[in-house]
Amino acid sequence: MRWWDIDRVLTLEKDLFPEDAWSRGMFWSELAHARGSEATRRYVVAENDGRLVGYAGLASSGDLADIQTIAVARDHWGTGLGGRLLTELLHAATAFECAQVMLECRVDNVRAQKLYERFGFAAIGFRRGYYQPGNVDALVMRLTTAPDGAGAAGDTSAQGTEING
Repeated sequence: MRWWDIDRVLTLEKDLFPEDAWSRGMFWSELAHARGSEATRRYVVAENDGRLVGYAGLASSGDLADIQTIAVARDHWGTGLGGRLLTELLHAATAFECAQVMLECRVDNVRAQKLYERFGFAAIGFRRGYYQPGNVDALVMRLTTAPDGAGAAGDTSAQGTEING
């Protein structure tokens, strides 16, 4: 993801997460930490026929990575794109030499939970009222990466979709 992707990302963000959408400033802030030798972030976008159909981001700190966001356009749900984006983030976690990957997922987002479980994430707790203003709880999930960098599984095919960092 680059600065010129932010407008298209915001359009998808507002469609998918209307109550708790990230702001332009939040994306700019994350991208400020995604380049150079001191980078601690990895953000990618997915395009299909020139249209942005997904994006994802990860932050790292020491040996811990945190999945910040994964979003897939509704008309691409069930295509494997979410798995491809997650795979990209897990590769980034490996490159950052992270031993664990954490994430929060809305308790009512069962589709996402199933995706994360296919990749080996396990629920470890809850954050009450994490998603505001809707006061929706978050399920906290963790993946402990294997020493060889493995740990990701599942179908990651999404024909015709290009992932760009």
